Amino acid sequence: MRQFGDWAGRVGVGFVRSCVVAVVAMLAPAVWAVGVAWALWWGPGNPWSWLGPFVLVCVGTLALSRRVCVMVRSLVAGWTGTLIPAGYREAGPVVRMSTGYWWNGFGYERTRRDAVMDQKWRIRWKDPATWRDLRFTGIVPFSAGLVACLPPAAMAAGVLGLGQSGLAARLAGVLALVVAVAAAPYAWRPIEPVAVRFLRPSPAMALADRVDELTAQRADMTVTQAAELRRIERDLHDGAQARLVSLGLSLATAERLMEADPEQTRALLRRARGDAATSITQLRELIQGISPPVLTERGLIDAVRLLAMDGPLDVTVNADTRLRLDPPIESAAYFAVAELLTNAAKHARASRARISLTAEDAAVVIEVEDDGRGGAVPRAGGGLEGLQRRLAVFDGTLEITSPPGGPTRVTMALPCE
Repeated sequence: MRQFGDWAGRVGVGFVRSCVVAVVAMLAPAVWAVGVAWALWWGPGNPWSWLGPFVLVCVGTLALSRRVCVMVRSLVAGWTGTLIPAGYREAGPVVRMSTGYWWNGFGYERTRRDAVMDQKWRIRWKDPATWRDLRFTGIVPFSAGLVACLPPAAMAAGVLGLGQSGLAARLAGVLALVVAVAAAPYAWRPIEPVAVRFLRPSPAMALADRVDELTAQRADMTVTQAAELRRIERDLHDGAQARLVSLGLSLATAERLMEADPEQTRALLRRARGDAATSITQLRELIQGISPPVLTERGLIDAVRLLAMDGPLDVTVNADTRLRLDPPIESAAYFAVAELLTNAAKHARASRARISLTAEDAAVVIEVEDDGRGGAVPRAGGGLEGLQRRLAVFDGTLEITSPPGGPTRVTMALPCE
């Protein structure tokens, strides 16, 4: 009984998905059919009988192409989990010049609205993805669309056949219903390979997107490195350097007072010893923030375990002891885990956390989960967005699952050999 229920569920879901794919795939052919019907209605004697339908078909297909492709990508991602990058060119900023005109990257316009519209259409016509979408809109009706139409068409034929009085018509109706039921779980599936084949960005488009991404990452890294250098300089100037200057003054004063006031000299020397110890501690903390010695000497796993022991949370670490990465990737992973633990204690008000480090195929997967209040989402200019950018330098990814009320689970994947 349970197997029958599962089979019936697959048939029902497949039939609905086939109908959805058929509707989406046949939107452009519906416009073509309207154009042909319009031309036939006007008749061959009308001088406009070909021009009006031709304009309707061209404009309608162009207007529907991107919407059809967006819907297909959404359906494929939701049903199969296959993500197909869009590859569309992004519009740049529209800037108002000192003359009062608006610059959109292509030309000047009097108003911002005109500049945005001009930019939109220029990008649309020059974007290779526009012609890729048009090609897909013309291909999908005759490939995945025809296959997806089989279950609903067979179902309609079966209902009509069973409604007839003749025996042959009823047998044909039963056969059509059998075809509809048998094809329903599979008729929608060709949409995935067709979409992957014809909707993915071309190598040139993927290369251009990658160049843009690397350019943005390089700019982010330059800004981050400059900020880090300023932080190190400020910490040295305000901390260790100031104490070392004070230490030098104390020693100079003690040298002058050594014979005249031995007691004060001893007090100055005690003070100088305390300043020296404090300076050493501050320098160690600064070095720890730049590159923890345990990370360099013993690797990522021991560094994460030490980080878990020193933090305010009750942290459990599960790790593959054979895991060892290149130093830049280990450093990025270590500071990412440190930032996530800090966020869990400071913002999520968590009390416990779990860290898992595993090697999967050609990547290391790090999962950090806490029992905080949840609601963590990447925001523009926020720490999580910055963490995503830093991991993207190594082609790493970051996924966040943080419903309100918790728990928060962050999964990071970094490629490695």
